[in-house]
Amino acid sequence: MTDGPIISIRGLEVAARSRHGMLRPLRGIDLDLPRAATTGLVGESGCGKSMTARALLNITPSPMRITAGSIVLDDGKTPPVDLAALDPDGAPMRAIRGRRLAMIFQEPMTAFSPVHTIGNQIAEMLLIHEKLGKRAAKERSIEMLELVGMPNPRQHFDAHPFKLSGGMRQRAMIAMALACKPDVLVADEPTTALDVTIQAQILELLQRLQQELGMTVLLITHDLGVVARTTRRVAVMYLGEVVEETTTEALFDAPRHPYTQGLLGSVPRLGSRRGKRERLPAMRGSVPPALAELPGCAFHPRCPKAVAGLCDVVKPRMAEVAPGHRARCLLYPEVLAASVALEAA
Repeated sequence: MTDGPIISIRGLEVAARSRHGMLRPLRGIDLDLPRAATTGLVGESGCGKSMTARALLNITPSPMRITAGSIVLDDGKTPPVDLAALDPDGAPMRAIRGRRLAMIFQEPMTAFSPVHTIGNQIAEMLLIHEKLGKRAAKERSIEMLELVGMPNPRQHFDAHPFKLSGGMRQRAMIAMALACKPDVLVADEPTTALDVTIQAQILELLQRLQQELGMTVLLITHDLGVVARTTRRVAVMYLGEVVEETTTEALFDAPRHPYTQGLLGSVPRLGSRRGKRERLPAMRGSVPPALAELPGCAFHPRCPKAVAGLCDVVKPRMAEVAPGHRARCLLYPEVLAASVALEAA
């Protein structure tokens, strides 16, 4: 077993040509996923979080495709493999998808087939990847439903998705994702469609399963409260790029990128200005479309700290601005030096 990250993403780009120009939802992602830990991926809608998740499993929606970069999976048991270099429909990628990499989708109703039972869809994973017989696959599926806290798992094995509540469907989705005990679980907004009580139950379940099974989890969310409670490291995305990445504690204690500072500043805090109505600061503007090609820093049109003639001209590069803390902002000498050096090369 190696000590390095189980997944190492470098220079990952996803793009598609349209009649309006080149769509570029991912513009050079660099990100490591440490083993047996939960990493958060946050940002506003349109920043590329879900596209990153789909790129990991090589299931980008048509006509989007991976155009550059690498996604190296190194489980420490088999030779490292670059997922980005595999044919999305080829046998090697299909063998990895579901068996070593699994995904929990935001809305399980769109992921489950409405005409097949929950149990049969979970058992299918075991029939394909584990080569179990039908009886053994059924029993393992029932065990997985029990593991995720599904009431009456044997009875619900024969239930269709539309007969289950939102929380129960999400538990069934988690059971299907974990059926083959994958090394890496990608959870894309797994609680967005659920009420607060069920959301807390699902998050607690994911935490427990991650610890019990020793999985690596990439948790994609827009909820910074969820990130604070459940993750060890956090990466912040903006317009298809990671703009800050560090430990969860460091991000909340001392955010370095103005975008991260804006996100954290817009979150209500308990105990602040007690007894008074507080108006939260809001960032101006919104995330540009994936077609946008902005000079300099992509965030500079919205940034309150932007420096004319610098932030709108020089493309910032990721650099370490504190031990274990990387950011993509030209206001830090380390970033500016790296960016200017790269442009001059």
